[in-house]
Amino acid sequence: MDNENLKILAQNLANPQGEKGIEIGEMMNATNIGMTLESIKTLLIEDNEAVLEIGHGNADHVKSIVNKAQNIHYTGIDISETMHYEAKRLNEEFKNQAEFVLYEGKKFPFEDKTFDKIFTVNTVYFWEEPVDFLNEIHRVLKDNGTFVLTFGQRNFMEKLPFTQFDFILYNTDEMEQTVSKSHFKRMKISEKEEEVKSKTGNETITRNYTVLTIKK
Repeated sequence: MDNENLKILAQNLANPQGEKGIEIGEMMNATNIGMTLESIKTLLIEDNEAVLEIGHGNADHVKSIVNKAQNIHYTGIDISETMHYEAKRLNEEFKNQAEFVLYEGKKFPFEDKTFDKIFTVNTVYFWEEPVDFLNEIHRVLKDNGTFVLTFGQRNFMEKLPFTQFDFILYNTDEMEQTVSKSHFKRMKISEKEEEVKSKTGNETITRNYTVLTIKK
């Protein structure tokens, strides 16, 4: 894949647009599903909880959330108009339990302490002001809530050719330090690895990733 195509891929991973964006959304869902399901499991979702996902992509995994317990309400928030409409289309059957919100990427249009559980997978590379963004997550999380932050580790991510374009990479220690500068007080670290298909070809690669379970 030449540099121009790598750049287009990187842009669409950050903010999928149009027909190409829909295609990339499907590919992201397939390649990230292991990390996504691990994050959902880590949330320990219980009956009657409100769950927020930041950067939901095409949200083809929402069924795995709403079926975790009774009377779950899921909200997905994303900066991509393409993913917003694609997620609504793919989750039509869950429209009474799942809603999708488009936003500008910095401030959440929600009241303080709205959500019991919040999670995000592979979005941290695109946060312009990570500490401010974490504090915004802290604001909308209930006092006894859980935030799960999942990301590919720097030593894995920097081997991928498209991450040279506007990706901010972290190892576990760097992310831990960033979180410690926010209003969050407690965190548990879990490091994982899995075999996945490359986003730039069909070869299988070993992905190292981190799941942070973060509390107020």
